[in-house]
Amino acid sequence: MASVVTALFVDECEHDTPRVALPRPEVHLAVRFGPAARNGLDLHVLGGRQRAHRKLIRAGQRTVMARLRLGAHEAVLGVPAAVLAGRIVELEDLWGAATTRQLVDRLAKARDGLDAAKVLENAIDQRVTIASEREARVELALDAANRLTSANVNTVAADLGVSDRHLRRAFRETVGVSPKVFAKLARFRRALRAAREDARATWASIAVTAGYYDQAHLIAEFRAIAGVTPRALLGELRADRRPGVDAPEA
Repeated sequence: MASVVTALFVDECEHDTPRVALPRPEVHLAVRFGPAARNGLDLHVLGGRQRAHRKLIRAGQRTVMARLRLGAHEAVLGVPAAVLAGRIVELEDLWGAATTRQLVDRLAKARDGLDAAKVLENAIDQRVTIASEREARVELALDAANRLTSANVNTVAADLGVSDRHLRRAFRETVGVSPKVFAKLARFRRALRAAREDARATWASIAVTAGYYDQAHLIAEFRAIAGVTPRALLGELRADRRPGVDAPEA
């Protein structure tokens, strides 16, 4: 995967020096070393600017800056570019204290500005890799969710070209429950919907249509999920005429 960092800069000031930063739409990550930085080392995100920015850089300060490719900001920082436009934001506010502290520790061990630039670029690329993996995991889980309404976990995993274990892990991380539990709830809702839409349908026919082995399987699963028989649950729902009554309680 190509780096999303389009440029790296290292600026070391031996004397107090005025600087002019020209406006650019790209987002930058900046590391400051020296007396002006908090605790001698701090990290900030600079949003896109529409106007030139002037600042006096004090003697002894070293700055390492990475310019992000347009459109890469959200994968790296987790927020839209509009949130950052014209602002200077502490990286900790976007990456969290623990992740930022790890980067600070690695930067503190850098031998020089070039080494620090490599550390910063690697940290940025790692964030993109994590974001790409997360996006792929979400896509896989949502695709599986659609398929699990009419197929079992093993079949869905095979159709998607992944192992059962990989699918279970990705699904749980994205949806919050295992594929098996999701499929069970989907089957339960199919059966319940069929029963509510056709009062003449038998539970045996509903069981077959919804994907249960037989009526006994349907009844056992309804008891496990709803705590009552299918017929008793229908009675409860018909008695409670609030709209969306089968939605979860807040």
